Amino acid sequence: MRALADSGVLLTARAIAAGWPPRGLTRALRADGWTQLRRGAWAEPDRNPDLLTRLRAEQLREPRLVVSHRSAAALWRIEVLSDAREEPLEFIDPQLTIRRTGNGVRAHRLSLAPQDVVERQGVRLTGPTRTLADLLRSGPRDEVIVAVDSALTHRRVGRVRRAPLTTQNEIAAALEATTASAGSARAQGWLRMTDPLAGSPAETVARLRMYDAGLHPESQAELRTPDGRRRVLDFLFRAEGLGVEIEGYAYHGTRDAHRRDIHRFNQLLQCPEIRSLLRFTAADVFRRPEYVIGEIRGALARLGGAVSGDLS
Repeated sequence: MRALADSGVLLTARAIAAGWPPRGLTRALRADGWTQLRRGAWAEPDRNPDLLTRLRAEQLREPRLVVSHRSAAALWRIEVLSDAREEPLEFIDPQLTIRRTGNGVRAHRLSLAPQDVVERQGVRLTGPTRTLADLLRSGPRDEVIVAVDSALTHRRVGRVRRAPLTTQNEIAAALEATTASAGSARAQGWLRMTDPLAGSPAETVARLRMYDAGLHPESQAELRTPDGRRRVLDFLFRAEGLGVEIEGYAYHGTRDAHRRDIHRFNQLLQCPEIRSLLRFTAADVFRRPEYVIGEIRGALARLGGAVSGDLS
């Protein structure tokens, strides 16, 4: 039976075509340790039925489908706020015939140019630029801006260090090439809100929360300590001398990381631009944004700055 599988995925239609009797086939596959991915598609024994395997199975059943949107983002190691493993598998049907939102599959009826599609890990999917353009057109805002920020810079996603995948100009060109598509004008506006210097999803969401509150600090502000060492601060309200740092989930993972962080904190406080420095965790940003904004407003008030409008 394994000889009939394609990259670890077996379609029951292929087994039947090869002479296996339909009656009892499901029972036989389960007895041999195959995992059912969906009706008519099985993962070979000892293969993890992960996202890639599930996408491959769906594409084997419907070869014209192209992996897209959040599913493609996951394969490109582009960070988003949602977990692709818990979301429907997303595809584009360039023949504009299928639109399924049931059975864990969502098919978008969109046109594709040949250059929009690449092959990676045994599946056909939209390239990074087209993937981000599609996400920008579909929303929601925070999730897609997180995705674009992630793709524009070096990131460590899981255990893999990834280089930038595209540029803002390339994404803008992809959006302009399909100006008739729904959501293109809104997508261009969201693209202008992205920041290729953002260091993590938590930093992106913090920036958006401040933006929504009327606060517009400098992002990734470069500072110099009195001895000339370069330091980069996540956010800086320069006129008021207020710095804001967002700590990621891996913050203080080891004793050495803790020591380096304390040293960096002390170095930042020595920079002449800094009068006060606030630090927030990723959990604060995602779960308590009102607390974060309240603390920033309070610090700005104490430092004599305005608490709304453009404060950069």
